[in-house]
Amino acid sequence: MPDRLLENLNPATESVDRPVESKATNRAASGQVPSGPLTVAEFERRRLIRLQVAAVVILAAAAVLTLIYVGKFILVVILISILTSFVLAPAVDFLTRFQIPRGLGALVSVVVLVVLLAGAGYVSYSRAMAFMHQLPMYKAKIQALIAPVREQAGQIEQTTAVLQAPTDEKTITVKQSTDWTDLVSRNASAVSEIVLALTFIPFLVFFMLSWQDHVRSATVMLFRMENRNAAYVMLGLVARMIRSFIVGNFIIGVFLSVCSISLFGVMGLPYFYFLGIISGFLSLIPYLGVILAILPPLVANLGELTTGGSLVIVFGVLGLHLVAMNVLYPKILGKRLQLNPLAVTLALLFWGWLWGAMGLILAVPITGAVKIICDNIERLRPYGAWLGE
Repeated sequence: MPDRLLENLNPATESVDRPVESKATNRAASGQVPSGPLTVAEFERRRLIRLQVAAVVILAAAAVLTLIYVGKFILVVILISILTSFVLAPAVDFLTRFQIPRGLGALVSVVVLVVLLAGAGYVSYSRAMAFMHQLPMYKAKIQALIAPVREQAGQIEQTTAVLQAPTDEKTITVKQSTDWTDLVSRNASAVSEIVLALTFIPFLVFFMLSWQDHVRSATVMLFRMENRNAAYVMLGLVARMIRSFIVGNFIIGVFLSVCSISLFGVMGLPYFYFLGIISGFLSLIPYLGVILAILPPLVANLGELTTGGSLVIVFGVLGLHLVAMNVLYPKILGKRLQLNPLAVTLALLFWGWLWGAMGLILAVPITGAVKIICDNIERLRPYGAWLGE
């Protein structure tokens, strides 16, 4: 009898001890601090843990930055393909309504886009070559304009030569010649990268469009069951934001092009319709766009260079750019992006530093996508609020 009583009491004792042990374990796992004062050893242990976590975060951030910088070519090609697929997705959806297979609709959309871009490139090349043939006609006028500047530069050079100390006559100055082989090889590698990107983008866009539903569902399945709904919503919001960003920029570019064509046509610039389209869409590039938009009409006006005409071009393009960025841009894209100017400026600086010109173009949609992700993840919502307006 006593043995049986002891055997019966042991499970009860274990059942009483287990909750106490589990509570202590849960308290230690959750990181709750006991009410009593910390010992020196405990304080040092926690300080070391915090330092280790900070070191891991810094190393992870450095690894990500290195990966983004080293994989610039691949990431830029993928992002451009994603943006293009979002633009063509409505056209593919429209074709599928007429019982056209999605793969065939994607192929037709990509082919039409390639043909339009090739046609625009051919027209641009022909107009540029025609303008280059007319440049010798402007040579005398350009030389007459540059002559005063060259004369002043020569006077400054003579003055600095007099002020310089005489050098030893025995000194031999060796001037390094230009290595044309390195120059050609560097340009050849850059051209080969551009050609490689242009050949990959249509295929990537085609597969992204034809496998859109599969890619989206497979991406959602990568998350846990409790997070799949949020992931599905985030993907939809990001897709809608990117599509609105591209369509909104296209609408603003068309508006600027029409206004620029009208202005350059009234001024009588050669190829005013071609210059207006280039200037209008160049003006969409953040920060550098207004300078790039002014250059084509100024160069085209070399034959009739006047102070009044140049000022009209500069202030006209600048006024259109200010109206587009301060009136049209907030109205059309502000509700979709919801990014504050400081966040946009920092994003342009960061991505421009990493990827150059393509970073400036892709900075805004990348930052908008990051904000949407932060807004839909509870732990990251403070960062999304910081990026927002």
